[in-house]
Amino acid sequence: MSQIKGKNTKPEILVRKFLHSKGFRFRLHDAKLPGKPDIILPKYKTVIFVHGCFWHGHKNCKYATIPKTKTEWWLKKIIGNVANDKKKSSNLKKEGWRVINIWTCQLKPKKVEKTLSSLLNSLR
Repeated sequence: MSQIKGKNTKPEILVRKFLHSKGFRFRLHDAKLPGKPDIILPKYKTVIFVHGCFWHGHKNCKYATIPKTKTEWWLKKIIGNVANDKKKSSNLKKEGWRVINIWTCQLKPKKVEKTLSSLLNSLR
């Protein structure tokens, strides 16, 4: 698991390149904010989290399957991640930030265009 990256993942970079190409300027992984959001758009008071479907327990997603070995451990881990996500989002909202979650399954080739255009619409 030490090989799993926590930041600068391919899906995250895809979203960053899209936003930059559309003229948005942002900060990355600000430790002063709860949850160190992946992308921070201070001008829009918006943060974006790019969540991995497996690691963050995306409901009804084919990429969020629980492994057959160490099932109990994985369930505990993923449920903990989901609880942390809710807590961090809640704290950010209390501070006046708008929180956008993008799932990696939404960035697959068939869905990426729709996902990024809806992101653009929500920011404008």
